[in-house]
Amino acid sequence: MVSGTSLNWDVFVTPGIPIRVDNAPPDFKEIFWQPTSSTLIFGNRDAVLVDVPTTWQQGVTLGLWVRESGKNLKTIYVTHGHGDHWFGVAAILERFPSAKVVATPGTVRIMHQQASPDSMKDWNTFFPGQIPNQLVIAEELEGERIDLEGHDLEVVELGHSDGENTTCLYVPSIGLAIAGDAAYNGPHQWLAGSPNTQTRQEWISALDKIEALKPRAVIAGHKRPGTDDDPRIIEESRQYIRAFDKLDQSTTTARELFDQMLKLYPDRLNPFILWLAVQAAKGGPILA
Repeated sequence: MVSGTSLNWDVFVTPGIPIRVDNAPPDFKEIFWQPTSSTLIFGNRDAVLVDVPTTWQQGVTLGLWVRESGKNLKTIYVTHGHGDHWFGVAAILERFPSAKVVATPGTVRIMHQQASPDSMKDWNTFFPGQIPNQLVIAEELEGERIDLEGHDLEVVELGHSDGENTTCLYVPSIGLAIAGDAAYNGPHQWLAGSPNTQTRQEWISALDKIEALKPRAVIAGHKRPGTDDDPRIIEESRQYIRAFDKLDQSTTTARELFDQMLKLYPDRLNPFILWLAVQAAKGGPILA
């Protein structure tokens, strides 16, 4: 936990859990989803929670952690529309029914897409019987700020990063940037959503926007439990994208690109995410 002027923050990392897939990477038998970060920003009385993990039980566990803070949860902010950052909201609202769930209009559009029957087929394959039946779509945030005890939490539109319409939430008074999935800290990055050089460059531009804030701490949407939140992860995330882009141009098959990236990044978590990325880059199946 880090102290600022009169705001503080703490991060809860939901561990990666096994998922069911038909399209596993070569030589990998047990597949896990990414560990997912949720950030609680709080003052003397009230709090804002940024991002909520995927399953009902993960939401319950996060809700217990928030309750232990002793703060009044006023707002849940969703940084981007991918389901693994908001599907569990219903479990949080069961414990904090007065909390308001908000996101930018662009994020809300992606949330509706993620909640569509076709998209939910994939999510329910990964997490059978674990995702809440009733999904809570955020309300569109009015303006670009959330007030927390007189302090502005500023929404920064990032555009495309690991998906469309992504954002960062920046807290100037404590130099905190909650990057969502624009920055990663330990796991392989979701480049399946950036399958070509143009979209990868857009992701790099999103990281440039976060760096321009000159944050003192950066919270990645997916991070290895126990790692710090140093701003160096911005450049590490850029380097990963550039390495993938370069190898994509010098390799022919998805397997070749996969193996070359593993040589460069043998310690990153969850090669399954990399396996999906290389298939997207080479025009093969992603979730089939």
